[in-house]
Amino acid sequence: MLSQRQFRLGLIVNPYSGIGGALALKGSDGAHIRQQALASGADKQANAKIEKALNECAELFSHIHIFTAAGEMGQDVAEKLGIQTTVVYQQQDEQSEAFDTTAAAKAMLVNKVDLILFAGGDGTARNICEVITNACPVIGVPAGCKIHSGVYAITPKAAGKVLAEVVKGELVSLMQAEVKDIDELAFRSGKVIAKHYGEMMVPEELQYIQAVKMGGKESDELVLADIAAQVIDMMEDEPETLFVMGSGSTVDSIMREMGLANTLLGVDVVKNQALLASDLSAKELLNITEACDTKLVITLIGGQGHIFGRGNQQLSAELLKRVGKANVLVVATKTKIENLQGKPLVCDSGDQEVDALMSGPIPIITGYRDRVLYPVIDI
Repeated sequence: MLSQRQFRLGLIVNPYSGIGGALALKGSDGAHIRQQALASGADKQANAKIEKALNECAELFSHIHIFTAAGEMGQDVAEKLGIQTTVVYQQQDEQSEAFDTTAAAKAMLVNKVDLILFAGGDGTARNICEVITNACPVIGVPAGCKIHSGVYAITPKAAGKVLAEVVKGELVSLMQAEVKDIDELAFRSGKVIAKHYGEMMVPEELQYIQAVKMGGKESDELVLADIAAQVIDMMEDEPETLFVMGSGSTVDSIMREMGLANTLLGVDVVKNQALLASDLSAKELLNITEACDTKLVITLIGGQGHIFGRGNQQLSAELLKRVGKANVLVVATKTKIENLQGKPLVCDSGDQEVDALMSGPIPIITGYRDRVLYPVIDI
């Protein structure tokens, strides 16, 4: 189910990742280690590994637009493979450093990539996590000496296979994966001291058997309760953020879980799990959310897949433009998604710019700490 819109792929390569491994230097952190490795004849292998991953998507290259850093940080391999490429970051020094990785990641967020593919080790994952967290999904291609983080595929080819599924618009789950790194100085002394640095979203192949779905109303209620628990957790983490609650029974279940009155066919606003306003018009929503951090909680129309433009016209194009795709929380059961029979979600806001902004893969909350990535098209 390929979208007419090109997939916007962020690409970051740490060209020195793993360079000290073959020489038993136990890592690649620090310019002196890289210089020592190069002087000893070590080969840089990260670009070869990212090329191996991308070649798993060879038949999809015409559907991919890569946003990357200059030279060995991604541009070279992308252009070698003939993929449409835009350079969004240029490093200043010959050897790339950690700050180059974070700067490249920031540039990719500015360019609204759908997913970031990166090659490196735990240090690279840690640098990217500082910027990305949950702003967009990532796939790590293992290239470093230290691979303790859960954001990496088991092999470069495996990373490419998962990327191909996402680009083709197949239904894939999103999981929260841990980013860990160890102290290289301690490691060189024979001590493994690993530290948790955060989590990022990683696509994985969807397991179609949902543990809480056993058929019947009772199990459906459990699924909806799990979805509600996830959204409520997010509200607890952001007590000053306004949550605009869209229409539909799935959103209604979240409101009921909080014990709040809900306008089933309207739009309400919640702050810190308290009802701030009910059944608002488009103009009222613009007024109440002005200069406020805001997230939209919406569901899809069963069987049709519309997320905007059907039954929630109060969510105006101006509001969607202000809030941005990253702050749209789509909630739905996996059963509801599967009932679409592969049809993509539809954004029909009435504004071509907004429809384009919302198009591409979007995470759907399908349970507690359980999401799937699913494509949105503009019509």
